[in-house]
Amino acid sequence: MNFTLGNADATKARADLLVIPLFDTDLTDKKHPHPAYVKADKATRGLVSKLVQTDGFKGKAEQSCLIQTFGKLGAGRLCLVGLGTRAKFTPEVLRQAVGRAVKAAAKAKAKTVAIQLPVVREVEHAVRATVEGFELGAYRYDKWRTTNKDDKGGKVGQVQLLLPANVKKDKSHETAVKLGKVVAEATNLARDLVNEPAGTMTPTILADAAKSLCEAHGLEVDVHDWEKIKELKMGMFYGVAKGSNEEPRLVHMRYVPKDAAAQKRQPLCLVGKAITFDSGGLSLKPSDGMLDMKTDMAGSAAVIGAMRVIAHLKPPFPVHAYFGACENMPSGNAYRLGDVLVSRLGKTVEITNTDAEGRLVLGDVLALANEQKPFALIDLATLTGACIVALGPWVAGAFGEDEQLMWDVLKSARTAGEDVWQLPMTDSLKDVLKSDVADMKNAGDRMGGSITASWFLKEFVGTTPWVHLDIAGPSSAGKEKGYWAKGATGFGVRTLTELVRHRTAELEAASIPVTDSAEV
Repeated sequence: MNFTLGNADATKARADLLVIPLFDTDLTDKKHPHPAYVKADKATRGLVSKLVQTDGFKGKAEQSCLIQTFGKLGAGRLCLVGLGTRAKFTPEVLRQAVGRAVKAAAKAKAKTVAIQLPVVREVEHAVRATVEGFELGAYRYDKWRTTNKDDKGGKVGQVQLLLPANVKKDKSHETAVKLGKVVAEATNLARDLVNEPAGTMTPTILADAAKSLCEAHGLEVDVHDWEKIKELKMGMFYGVAKGSNEEPRLVHMRYVPKDAAAQKRQPLCLVGKAITFDSGGLSLKPSDGMLDMKTDMAGSAAVIGAMRVIAHLKPPFPVHAYFGACENMPSGNAYRLGDVLVSRLGKTVEITNTDAEGRLVLGDVLALANEQKPFALIDLATLTGACIVALGPWVAGAFGEDEQLMWDVLKSARTAGEDVWQLPMTDSLKDVLKSDVADMKNAGDRMGGSITASWFLKEFVGTTPWVHLDIAGPSSAGKEKGYWAKGATGFGVRTLTELVRHRTAELEAASIPVTDSAEV
C-alpha cells in the first residue's frame, strides 16, 4: 500500500473512495462545522446530510455510512466513520475507525482512497494511526483458499492522507508514515505466522521464518536443535518437546547497535511462547479446545514481529529475543503425570498437568535469557484460559513485581492502543505450587490459574525486572472488530515497539554516558 501526504481539498481528491472521520459534535455544532463534511454536503446539494439522517449516523464510535456521490465529488463514493466524543479520543479510536473504512473500501472494490485527517492536537499520531489502520484493516489470510479469494472486494493500493487545512506537512509526518507502515507490516507478519495451520508452521518452519527475517533486516540469529537444548540442560523444554515427532528449535535473535558504546548497555530481553501445536499432551484437550491450538505460538510471533520493527528503529541498546519452539503431543515418548523434570537452573518440577506445558518451556528460556543480565525481561504467552475468564477476550493480563517496569509496559500498551491490565501476584497463591516430591509443581489449583502460572515463571527470572504478558485472549479475535479480522491479531507487536521507543527517549533525554553496563 502506497501512502502520500498533502493538503488538498478533500471534496476534489481523485479517488474511488473518500473517507471523512467525524466526531459526534461535527454534525451538530453549527458554529464550528466540519469543513470537509460541509463542502461534501453542499457539493451534493444536501444529499449527504439527508442520507446521514436516514441511516441514523451520528458520528458515534463504531458507526459508518457509505454514500454514492454520483459524480458530485472527486471521489466516486464517500465513507463517513464515527470517532465518538472528543473527550474520549485516542489514536486507537482513529485506527479502529480507519479499519472500518478499509472494510467499506473492500466492499466497494475501491483501489484508491483519500482520507481527510481529523483536527487533533498531535497530528503525527493521527497520521501513524491512519496508516496502521489501513494496513491492518486490509489484512486477509486467504493463502489456503482456492476459490472466491476476492469475495470481499479488491485491495486498496493508493492512499492519500489529507492533512487539516491549518497543518503544513513536515518531517514528523513523513516519519510517522514510515513507522506506521513498518509496525503494521510487522503485525501482519505475526498474524500470518499465527494463522498458518500447525502442519505447515512446525517448530522448524517457525525458526526458519525468524532466521529469514533476521537475514533480511541485518539482525543476528542462532537456531539450535535437540543436541544444543540438551547441552544447555533445558530439561523442561526437552521434556515437553520429546512427545512429538517434530524436532524442537531454540531461537535467539539479536539486534546489536553499531555504536561500540551503545553495545555495552544492558540489553532488553524478549521471550515468546512458541508451542506450535498444543494437544494438551497426555492431559489431552477435548476436540473443541484443541481446534485453535495452532495459535499457541502467538507470543513468539509477536516477538518476531517486534524484532522487525526494532531493526527499523535502531535503538541505542541491544535487544535479544528468544523462543523455544516445539509441539505438545501425546505419544509413547511424551512426558507423564508424576514425572519430575530438571530445569536449566537445576530446580526440579513435578508434572501434575501436561497441558500446563507453556510455562515449562518458558521457564527454561527465561532462565537462558536472564543470563544476558538485561535491564528488563518481557515475556508474551498465550498462557492461561483463566486470564480470559478474568479479563475477557480483548484484554491481556500483565504480571510482575517491578513497579517501574510495570508502569513502563502499561504506558507503552496504552500509547500503542493495545488493552493491557495489571493483575496481582498474590503471595497467598504461591503455596499451591509446593510439591511433596520436587521443588515445585507445574500447575496449581484451578482458581487463580493465571496468577499461579506467573509465580511459576517468576522462579526463573530471579530479581531481574520482569513483566509477563498473558495474551491468551487478544492474540486471536473470534469476530471482526475495526481493523481486526477474525483470527490472529498480532497483539503485542505495538506494545513492544512503544516500550523500545520509550527506553530510547529516556536514554536520549538523560544523555546517559556508557561506562559500566551495570550502572545503566
